[in-house]
Amino acid sequence: MNSKSAFVAIVGKANVGKSSLLNALLGEKIAIVSSKPQTTRTRITGVLTEEEYQWVFLDTPGIHKAKTKLSDHMNKVVTTSVSDVDLALFVVEPMGKMNEEELSLIEQFKSLSLPALLVINKIDRPGARPDWVLNQTFDLFDKLGATEEQLDFPVIYCSALEGVAGYSDNIEELKKVGNMRAIFDTVIEKVPVRDDDPDGPLQLQICSLDYSSYVGKIGIGRVHRGRIHAGEDVCVMNGPDDTPKKVKVNQILMFEGLDRKLVDSAEAGDIVLVNGIEELSIGTTITDLEHPEALPLLKVDEPTLSMNFQVNTSPLAGREGKFVTSRQIRERLERELKSNVAMRLRPTADETCWEVCGRSELHLTILLENMRREGYELAVGRPRVLFKEVDGVKLEPYELLTVDVEEEHQGAVMEELGRRKGDLTDMQPDGKGRVRLEYRIPARGLIGFQSLFMTMCRGTGIMSHVYDEYGPIKQGDVGERRSGAIISQDDGAAVAYALWKIQERGRLFVNPGDALYEGMIIGEHSRENDIVVNPIKGKQLTNIRASGTDEAIRLVPPVRLTLESAVEFINDDELVEITPKSIRLRKRWLKEFERRRASRAERDETAS
Repeated sequence: MNSKSAFVAIVGKANVGKSSLLNALLGEKIAIVSSKPQTTRTRITGVLTEEEYQWVFLDTPGIHKAKTKLSDHMNKVVTTSVSDVDLALFVVEPMGKMNEEELSLIEQFKSLSLPALLVINKIDRPGARPDWVLNQTFDLFDKLGATEEQLDFPVIYCSALEGVAGYSDNIEELKKVGNMRAIFDTVIEKVPVRDDDPDGPLQLQICSLDYSSYVGKIGIGRVHRGRIHAGEDVCVMNGPDDTPKKVKVNQILMFEGLDRKLVDSAEAGDIVLVNGIEELSIGTTITDLEHPEALPLLKVDEPTLSMNFQVNTSPLAGREGKFVTSRQIRERLERELKSNVAMRLRPTADETCWEVCGRSELHLTILLENMRREGYELAVGRPRVLFKEVDGVKLEPYELLTVDVEEEHQGAVMEELGRRKGDLTDMQPDGKGRVRLEYRIPARGLIGFQSLFMTMCRGTGIMSHVYDEYGPIKQGDVGERRSGAIISQDDGAAVAYALWKIQERGRLFVNPGDALYEGMIIGEHSRENDIVVNPIKGKQLTNIRASGTDEAIRLVPPVRLTLESAVEFINDDELVEITPKSIRLRKRWLKEFERRRASRAERDETAS
C-alpha cells in the first residue's frame, strides 16, 4: 500500500451496536467519552497504530428514514462524514427486516463507489438470523445495480459486547478466537491503494479540532498530497473560493496508539496534528504557498438547542467549586468554542448569564459534565429549542426518533409520544416480542423524554434520534412536565421524621442530613401543583411517656439525580445547581412571594 493509513467509517442504522464495536476494536471505552453525536460528522473518534498501518475510525450517528429529505440527510451522515473514507464497516443486526434506511445507505455506497465490509453484529442474541440478513443485504445490493466488485463484499460475524469477530456465525467458535483481528485483516486486504503523491504541492484538510492552553488551536487531518514540515510557511483556505492566507506551522504531531509524538515532517498518507495556526476550522485546507489549491469545504450542522449558563447564586454557592466567578465561567466557555465547532455562545442582558447553543441535550450536558469534573460550579436553565424565521414564517426543528420497546410497553410509549406531538411514520414488530417505532417529532417534544421513556419501559427500551429539518411550529404545549415540585420552605439539614411525613406527597430527591435552603426542590409532587413543605422540622418531644411504642420511621430511598435527569426534569422557572460534588434543583426565585410576583407578571404579559 502506498497509503500508510486508512480511514474507516462505522455506519448503520440506529441501535445496531456501532459504538460498542468501536470500543471493542480500540480496546478502549472511548466512544462514550469523546464522541459528541450530532456535532462534528467527521470527528476522529479513535486511532489505532500498528507497525506499518494506521487505522482511523469515524463513528457516525445512526441513520434514519427522512422521506423527501433522505438524500440530504444521507449526505450529512455518509458523504460529509466519510468524504475521505477508504472503507465503510456496514453494521447490521441479525434480526428484524432490512428497511429503507439500510437500502438508502447501500445506495450511497454505490453512488460513491465506496467499498463496504458487512459486519453482522449481535450474533449472540437469541433469535439471531445471520444467514437471512446476509441474503437480504446481497439482494439489496443487487437490486440497486451494484457492480460485481461491490457485490463481492466481505462478511464478518461478531459480537461487539463479547469482543470477538471472525468468519463463522457460530458464537462458540468466535469465543475461541477471542479477538477482533478478522476485521483488521479484512480492512488491510480490501482498502484500495491510494495514489498519494508525496512530491506534489501540499494539500491537507482539517477534519477535527482540539485545543491546548500551551500551543493554542490544534488541527487534525490527513495529508492528501505533498509534504509538511515543522516551522515552514504555508497557506490556509476555507474552500476553493477563499483567498489564500499565509501562516506558519509551529509543530507537527502524529498518533502513536492513543498517544501523540512530535515529528519534524509528514507526507501524503499520514494523519497529523498541526498547531500554531489560529485560523483553523473544520474543512480548512492547509496548502502550498506557491500553488494554493483548496478542497471543498465540509459542512457542520447548526445548533438547534440552547441553555442558559449562569453563576450559581444559591445559599450554598461557593462551598464545593473551585471556579465560581463569572469571569472564570466565561473564559471556559470561550475556550470550548475553539474546538467545539457546533457550539455557539451568546451574551444576555445579565452579565453573569450566557446562552449556550448546541446540537442536542447530550451535546450540552457533556460540556457541563466536563466543566463539573474540572472544578466549575454554576447553574443552568431548562433547554430550549432555537426557532428560525423563513419568509415571515416561524419554524422549529424536528427530529427523527427511533424507539425499540417490548410490545407490552408499546401502548404507553405511543400515548406519550402522541401527547408530545410526534407523528408515527413506521412500526415494525420483530416477531419475538419487541417492536420498533419511528417518529418525526418536534425537538421540543424530546426534552425530558429520556428518563420518562426508561421508566415506562422498565429500562428495557432503546431510543435514538437525529436532526431532520426545520418545519412549521406545532401549536400547544409540547413536552411540559405534568407534575409539580416539592419545595423547601426553610434553611437547614433535612430531618428523617419530616421526610417520612413528606414522602407520601411524591418522590423525594434528598436524604436525611442533606443541606437544604429555602426555594430548593427536594422532590417531585404526585400532583400538578407545587407545594411548599418544612423538611427540617423534628418530632415534638415532651416528658410525657406513652404506654405504646412509637411508629417506626421507614424512608423510601430517594431518587438519585444525575446531570441528564436533572436537566430533563426542570421547568422554565427552575434551575439546576451543578457543583463538582452535588447536583441540586431549585426554583429560579427562592422566596415564595417572589415566585408569586413572577407568576402574576407572566400572566399579565400573556393576557396583554
